[in-house]
Amino acid sequence: MYKVLIIEDDKRIGNLIKDYFSKEGFQVILEEDGIEGYAAFNSNSVNLIILDVMLPSLDGFSIAKRIRKKSNVPIIMVTARSDDEDQLMGYEFKVDDYITKPFNPEILIAKAKNLLERLQLYKEKDNEDIFETSDLKVDFLKRRVFIENEESILEPKQFDILKYLILNKNKVISREELLNKLWGYDYFGSDRVVDTQIRKLRKNLGSKAYLIKTVFSVGYSFEEE
Repeated sequence: MYKVLIIEDDKRIGNLIKDYFSKEGFQVILEEDGIEGYAAFNSNSVNLIILDVMLPSLDGFSIAKRIRKKSNVPIIMVTARSDDEDQLMGYEFKVDDYITKPFNPEILIAKAKNLLERLQLYKEKDNEDIFETSDLKVDFLKRRVFIENEESILEPKQFDILKYLILNKNKVISREELLNKLWGYDYFGSDRVVDTQIRKLRKNLGSKAYLIKTVFSVGYSFEEE
């Protein structure tokens, strides 16, 4: 059974989300305060977090930043603003997805299931926990990357891209496929977000950046030596 932590200060919305997740078989923890919500994260092993932006005591962005220092648990940010500012801030703090109020709870459930199913598919597809080539070592299980025995810290989405390319090595992967598989089919932003993350990934790979090839006007591939 999946356990979801909902941090939402609006009681009506919080209880509505809780009811929908409970009906889908989730174990639910509901908190209305930012500090108490973060404490609940620290004291429970959760599979998913639904995180409101505007919270008393500690805002959602600050909570996301603290969580990302210790965990890659999926986070869906809930924002009351329809402009791009909150969404961009959320991605800066490495949240996985977002939804704007007012929203259909069934859409939120679909987003949550999509995130969790992708994580499960990764686990099932991993034939080995460790991938090594040309002084590059990737630990899929622990989500760690080593270059010439020195660890390189990747953002969650950068690791997801690297892993997907490795699992499909020597095959050209389009931007559209990366968006659908890693951002979700309901992502409607620019596909250039892939280019941005690839650029950051290459920077973090340092001397091994050349392993990720660009196929002009198509996408990217990981070419093993």
